[in-house]
Amino acid sequence: MSTTLPINRETLQDLAPWARLLDTLVPNPLEPLPNPVAALRESLEHPVGMDGPAMGRFRSHDRVAIAVPDASRKAGLHLLFPELLRLLEKQGVAERDIWFFFALGVHRPATAEEQCRILGSSVYERFRERCRNHDARNPKDLAYAGRTARGTEVYLNREACECDRLILTGSVVPHYFAGFGGGRKALVPGLAGAETIAHNHALNLHPTEPRLDPRVRIAALDGNPVAEDLLEAARLHPPDFIVNTVLTATGDIGGLYVGELDAAHRAACTLAAQVFCVPIRERADLVIASIDDAPNFIQSHKALVNACAALKPDGRVILRAPAPEGLGGAGYRRYLEMGEPEKVIAALREQADINGQTALSTLEKGPRTLLISELSESDTGLLRMEKADTLESALTRAREHFRQAGIAHPTCYLMPQAGITVPLPGV
Repeated sequence: MSTTLPINRETLQDLAPWARLLDTLVPNPLEPLPNPVAALRESLEHPVGMDGPAMGRFRSHDRVAIAVPDASRKAGLHLLFPELLRLLEKQGVAERDIWFFFALGVHRPATAEEQCRILGSSVYERFRERCRNHDARNPKDLAYAGRTARGTEVYLNREACECDRLILTGSVVPHYFAGFGGGRKALVPGLAGAETIAHNHALNLHPTEPRLDPRVRIAALDGNPVAEDLLEAARLHPPDFIVNTVLTATGDIGGLYVGELDAAHRAACTLAAQVFCVPIRERADLVIASIDDAPNFIQSHKALVNACAALKPDGRVILRAPAPEGLGGAGYRRYLEMGEPEKVIAALREQADINGQTALSTLEKGPRTLLISELSESDTGLLRMEKADTLESALTRAREHFRQAGIAHPTCYLMPQAGITVPLPGV
């Protein structure tokens, strides 16, 4: 199988002269911060939405919990943690009283190698004995925090909640049903119980009809029931402050926001929208997309969502998603095996489940997708997709579809960074 997807204007002209390229969709340029460490110091002194320095209430006897992203999310925080720790210790907080919690939600645990990469080697070596993988499915590890207006019973990591201070960290990118990542997501779903996560994510279903709720959409916080419920849930045990980055397309820190849970997050979301949301005037017949850095298909799914946002209803997506770790878990597979979106919706009405939400979205979009991947034929079939070994063979099959549909020169978008590129139609 081809290990690269050479998608550019010249390649398309050579391999598919029958397609009419509308544009190559990529994130907008964002310059890296010249000195992220200095920016952190300044931001801690003048946090967004807070009166006084972010660490103003920290004391020498405090136990501090720091929530950090899992291995599937890049945030550039390893560049900031040494300075954050230095300032905590300057505030009088003892090293032995600082703990790192990997905000996994229901994802797999972070390995020692991944923890080292996320924290940075020097920080990991100092704190490896005080690093904890969150376990969303162990009731003994969870504490009840309260109930949201939408009925979500909020259970959070007991050990993190028992600390005197809580700092949430993460990176902000558009999210297909939470609106944006970062902010409150480090706590809920990051350090929340599985049932809490499932009930919140079930809010993406239409309340009365067998379909997804159109209010639940990417890059939208207000009016989005999932996003609003997440914030309300996180406010039941609010952090002392958050540290959120916005990365450039090459992974450098281009924006840094420190402050109150909602205010600092919204400031980061504004920049993230400017970078990752790309207006388009029309949808295309064909979208050729790639996501090379996602470990499994659950994490690759975001690229499929973004590609379909630029696609006509009867169009085709060619998606390269290697997914070396497979589909992403038995729970996800169980819902895929139901085969039809209607069956998944019925199951989710009875019991909310985060895996079911992603499976539902996948099954709805799969029939329009030609997949270039390391996944097996059988797993590709579960996704309701057609497997292609190479870009050339995928293009051949796509052309046959358009020929049968009477479309001689289908329009096309290229999305080489589909996981972080969000087309906004009609803008």
